[in-house]
Amino acid sequence: MSSRERILGRVRRALADVPEAGNDDKAAYERAVPRDYLREHGERTVAETVELLAENLADYRAIVHRCTPADLAATLAGMLAARGAKTVLVPPGLESEWLAATDAERIEDRPRSTPDELDRVDSVVTACAVAVAETGTIVLDGSPDQGRRRITLVPDHHICVVRVPEQVVSSVPQALEHLDPARPLTWISGPSATSDIELDRVEGVHGPRTLEVVLVGD
Repeated sequence: MSSRERILGRVRRALADVPEAGNDDKAAYERAVPRDYLREHGERTVAETVELLAENLADYRAIVHRCTPADLAATLAGMLAARGAKTVLVPPGLESEWLAATDAERIEDRPRSTPDELDRVDSVVTACAVAVAETGTIVLDGSPDQGRRRITLVPDHHICVVRVPEQVVSSVPQALEHLDPARPLTWISGPSATSDIELDRVEGVHGPRTLEVVLVGD
């Protein structure tokens, strides 16, 4: 018996008592599979949840900024200037007002762009789908204000804007309720990094070396 057959056999045994359901009978499947795990660890206010997100983002070496909606354009312009960014990659659905105060050249996300062209871009600015406080995770789902997955994996500097509190949840189970599993989901917990070789942390291996998160709220 191959490894594939063994794994599939275990899956079949685990689902033996689950009634078969068609694509139009999702509710029956959800009832059949117990979901009695904790939806979040502890009880927190909205403000405490946002604080936990900021703490965990920083713990993963992301740089966290806070501002009001009215100050967002100036905040982003300051971040790009501090980085020395001359070019900024922009998803097609990003709100134009966000970058109204920057002098950096805006580069559109084009299907014909090559990896080499994307690598020469100084920074990329996106929105997000949801942010998870307990894990310090940002989730992108490929919506127009986030763009295609590759624009947040090739450039070395990613600025992600999170709307507070509406895009912040406590836990991964809560995040899944806000996400469409059919979309291309990218889960980001800090800058890209690995410690595979002699346990030395190396950042920027398969994504941005620098992740900056802007928490925008009143």
